[in-house]
Amino acid sequence: MTDYLPRELSRRLERALRQLPVVVLSGLRQTGKSTLLQSEPGFARNHKYLTLDDFATLAAARSNPESLLADAVILDEVQRCPELLLALKRSVDEQRRPGRFILSGSANLAMLGHVSETLAGRAGYCTLHPMTRRERRGATTDPPFLIELLREPRLPAGKAEPVTDLEVLRGGLPPACLGPSEDVDEWFRGYVQTYVERDVRQLSQITDLVAFRTLAQLAALRTGQVLANSALARDAKLNAATAGRYLNLLEASFLIQRLPPFLKNRSSRLVKSPKLYFTDSGLAAHMAGVSTLEPGHDDRLRGALFETYVAQNLAGLLEAHQPDAQMGFWHEQGRHEVDFVIESGRRVLAIEVKAATRWSAGELSGLRAFLERTPDCVAAVLAYNGREAVKLSDRLFAIPLGHLLG
Repeated sequence: MTDYLPRELSRRLERALRQLPVVVLSGLRQTGKSTLLQSEPGFARNHKYLTLDDFATLAAARSNPESLLADAVILDEVQRCPELLLALKRSVDEQRRPGRFILSGSANLAMLGHVSETLAGRAGYCTLHPMTRRERRGATTDPPFLIELLREPRLPAGKAEPVTDLEVLRGGLPPACLGPSEDVDEWFRGYVQTYVERDVRQLSQITDLVAFRTLAQLAALRTGQVLANSALARDAKLNAATAGRYLNLLEASFLIQRLPPFLKNRSSRLVKSPKLYFTDSGLAAHMAGVSTLEPGHDDRLRGALFETYVAQNLAGLLEAHQPDAQMGFWHEQGRHEVDFVIESGRRVLAIEVKAATRWSAGELSGLRAFLERTPDCVAAVLAYNGREAVKLSDRLFAIPLGHLLG
């Protein structure tokens, strides 16, 4: 494992700590939450670090929670003791000073009703996504091109370095994307057994772990597709209610995200179901049984995994630099589609992803249709895996993935 690489989200966390008494940092297991909180001087220097993965600390949280809250403190894996939050609420109400508590966990605390209700008006929420390409390369000094493009559409300078198959297969979880390549398959295998099954079982009682794991594998095979709940339940041999509950658990533990449709234009044939994405492309590939992305091997899944890799990078960049932006997708039934639509205020950016190094004019039809139907769209981008950026018309661009994610 290499030394700690700075995370872009840390600057947003520091701003939140200056304004609010509680900041909640959530994210998928092994995204680097604990490492960030213990390595960044702004957090480690001013807060005592405690983790509820430690049995003695967990026991203290349950029996005498006030004893943990005397000082400014980082409480890691706080989802293991929800009752601690009542004591924290009382402490905050008695002394409402900014930056007192940082809560961290591998469950989406904002989705757990009792948590969000207890901390209403007292906490800010941030999500640490898998490492972006910028973070993995240690190239986070300059502003992301994505954010600049959203504010003022332009062509990037120079040639881009394409995204490799290996980057997609290893994803953005630090032990997988920074560790030795020969150990990555074994690491993912242990990850699924140790974290996925354990964490989800802590959140909810699951009577049939085999069925749950089957549904998770089927979801991995559907990453990048519009979600059809009934078809997924049928293939997993589960009733619709159980399949829906399992999907909610996968989302609450950050294994998947459901991307909402963009519905703010004049089309009357829009698909209104969400799109399913695994949070990490490496984990999706492992659970789908994919070990190679060679063209011609399984081009549909190759494209879906590249799209998943782009989705996790876009989510990480927006969370750190443009947290009020919303990301969705656009799909006219049987006609046109656009993989990602980013909306920030009244500005809209459309992105269609192509894993190939070249593209054809026919692959621009969805972007052109979206531009016609969406006056607020400032730019429509064909994000392909080549090196050269080209302006195709007034608001239409072909931009390499290497630039878009840089």
